[in-house]
Amino acid sequence: MNYSLQLMMALPELVLSVGAIALMLVAAWGGHQSTKLVSWASIAVLIGAGVALAGPASAGGEAFGGLYRPDMFAAFSKALIFLAAGVSILIAPRFFQQTSGDDLRPEYPVLILLSAAGMGMMVSAGDLMSLYVGLELMSLASYILASFMRRDTRSAEAGLKYFVLGALASGILLYGISLVYGFSGTTLFSGIADAYASGDQKTGLLFGLVFVFAGLAFKMSAVPFHMWTPDVYEGAPTPVTAFFASAPKVAAMALATRVAIDAMGPAIADWRQIVIFASLASIVFGSVAAIRQSNIKRLLAYSSIANVGFALVGLAAGGEAGVSSVLYYMAIYVVMTVGSFLIVLQMRDAEGRPVETIDSLAGMSRTRPGLAVAMAIFMFSLAGIPPLLGFFSKLQVFLAAVHAGLYVFAAVAAAASTIGAYYYLRVVKVMYFDEPAPAFPGRTDPIEGALLVLSAVVISPLGWPLLGYLEVWTGAAAKALF
Repeated sequence: MNYSLQLMMALPELVLSVGAIALMLVAAWGGHQSTKLVSWASIAVLIGAGVALAGPASAGGEAFGGLYRPDMFAAFSKALIFLAAGVSILIAPRFFQQTSGDDLRPEYPVLILLSAAGMGMMVSAGDLMSLYVGLELMSLASYILASFMRRDTRSAEAGLKYFVLGALASGILLYGISLVYGFSGTTLFSGIADAYASGDQKTGLLFGLVFVFAGLAFKMSAVPFHMWTPDVYEGAPTPVTAFFASAPKVAAMALATRVAIDAMGPAIADWRQIVIFASLASIVFGSVAAIRQSNIKRLLAYSSIANVGFALVGLAAGGEAGVSSVLYYMAIYVVMTVGSFLIVLQMRDAEGRPVETIDSLAGMSRTRPGLAVAMAIFMFSLAGIPPLLGFFSKLQVFLAAVHAGLYVFAAVAAAASTIGAYYYLRVVKVMYFDEPAPAFPGRTDPIEGALLVLSAVVISPLGWPLLGYLEVWTGAAAKALF
């Protein structure tokens, strides 16, 4: 294949990488004064990477000897990742200025770009080596982002915990990769699929499968590899937490889906058992653990664990319908989650310091009625209550499981979803029925306000016209894997 065409296939990652390096040099010479320039330039780089998806980067096929797969599945996932990354950059300046008393440093958007480049490589990986390189690029940038507020003990603790547990997960994943390579003789997904189909060395390949999925489960914070999530979400700066709860989740789910279908498709009966266990455990544990939380960021952390469980319902179904339902779920989940954290950004006391307790939301329907309505929309949608879009996302994954013949699994998962309704409705109850707490300041950044309104409108019944387009896009993306 023409080498220039292969470079065009990887153009989104090239745009992000070259842009990040160039902006890193600008930040080095310009110092703090260059923050605004670097931030807006980073948004332009993300837009450029998104535009690049419309070319050979979504045409399908293979590049670089099968290491990279530029197809519609990867393009759809990258579009969600770039969107979440852009929002995380836009909402950061005001938070850092009010929280630390210091302006945002220009390294922040550069790290977001590098992390997004790693995620792009992850979802387009066609080989275990490109998978690992992309995953580690994302992870290394994420460790720094978690501890970005160096003088804040919670942020430093979050970064350290994330790094230590992330290193453990990387070791588990590498051990699984070594087993798969040792028993299949290749790191290419196509060759690994042939090895699983042949049935040779089945025991060794199954052990490799288990360890690979364990490593990937950590990145998506699925039970029992979820332990880092609440502490990191609580300690990291809120814009970083919003990023962690959206973009890496999409990347991890897309990567796990590609590995399951492309590399280990013939072993579906084996990995389906792992996915079903992780799905039910994540839904039940995430929902139950969230009930007693008093910190809104920890509650959203456990909510993200439960939501990963719902996305895994679609993966367990397998087939085009299952893959399509995973992408469908993650697209709506990103909007719901980003919107929820936009509300958290508005939670400040009279001095402008962040307030994170659920009790501080008391009576917000009377002090900040607009914020209360938006938060209620996001909570009801996360709970899966119609007619909000969160209901349709859950419906899609349950229908995929039913169509795959997993009736008991779908029924248990649907029943377990009712547990989560309690803690979501509790937040709404506090806002609308409890005695008012001190009101949050009435100053909302125009950018944050616009993003908040847009998210709430998309998730509300006004977003129904988008569902038809979303179903078409996710269906085309899923077809690219088969």
